[in-house]
Amino acid sequence: MMKGLKKWRLFAMLTALIVFLSGCGKNYLSTLSPAGEVAKEQHNLMLLATAIMTLVILVVVIIYVLALVKFRRKRVGEDVIPKQVEGSTKLEILWTAIPIILLLILAVPTVALTYKLADTKAMDAKVADGQNKPVTINVTAKLYWWQFEYKNEGIVTSQELVVPTGEKVYFNLTAGDVKHSFWIPAIGGKMDTNVDNVNKFYLTFDKESKDLEDGVFYGKCAELCGPSHALMDFKVKTLSRADFDNWVKEMKASDKQVATGDLEKQGEEIFKTSCVSCHATSGVGKGTGLAPNLATFGDRNRVAGVLDHNKENIKKWINDPQAVKPGNTMPQPEKINNGKKFTDQELDALAAYLMGLSVEK
Repeated sequence: MMKGLKKWRLFAMLTALIVFLSGCGKNYLSTLSPAGEVAKEQHNLMLLATAIMTLVILVVVIIYVLALVKFRRKRVGEDVIPKQVEGSTKLEILWTAIPIILLLILAVPTVALTYKLADTKAMDAKVADGQNKPVTINVTAKLYWWQFEYKNEGIVTSQELVVPTGEKVYFNLTAGDVKHSFWIPAIGGKMDTNVDNVNKFYLTFDKESKDLEDGVFYGKCAELCGPSHALMDFKVKTLSRADFDNWVKEMKASDKQVATGDLEKQGEEIFKTSCVSCHATSGVGKGTGLAPNLATFGDRNRVAGVLDHNKENIKKWINDPQAVKPGNTMPQPEKINNGKKFTDQELDALAAYLMGLSVEK
């Protein structure tokens, strides 16, 4: 009796856990809350696959239960052996044909969608005068950050992807060191970034991100790439086409950014002597490619992709980047500051300068 009760308690706990966890998804991070055409089509395909698997499980369970009930010993006796169906031609045909049919039902839309999402010919198509060229972004994944180069707009940013809504956005994906994988869960499935070849695909973004909880969609690296793989995040800000065009305009003018206050100016001087050899601060400059472009640093949602965006976390990151992201390629401060750590005053100045790098404020 007690053994049976324990089993039912376990079943009840698992059921409650499933119901509880089903509400944990966030609309800026969940594949179950699709926010683009590609994500919706992939979501429908996932629902179809789930329905087929559920149907198979239900049929098997029903047959299993019926067999248990019909042929239980209390009903048929100890010495009765049910009729054996091994070698039945009808049954062999039946349970060979049914899986083939189910596989076809799943395979046909899967193959069709695969070819549809791989169609990137419009990326290089000519457009008529007055029409916008397709937004095409060269994505380079590095340990452990992301660079986004806007091919037609002539600008570069990092860590925070900005895109227009209501149109296809095309991506050329590569890796700068080891294999990574580009994934925006709410917008579309993942795609690998490789060192030796370019992968291409497109995504669409249905709504502006400003109304989301954090004001951005979350993107991640979906390929185990090193000790800080789980921290290789990026954010996606979606804008109307008019706002996107204005953002591009401001990015092109970002090389004119100058520090204003005394503390910011002090930070700019420190930056020029210690950091500028790796980081660019203009949206029209690719820099060396060794480190993220910082033209929009003051507009970002996170520091280093994972820390809350405030001056204390900027200082924490600069002072000891390995403590935040083990294995990343940013040098410790002693290597760029004449063998010494930055003082609190210098860190305050650098943080103030970086927070002032903005194209949106």
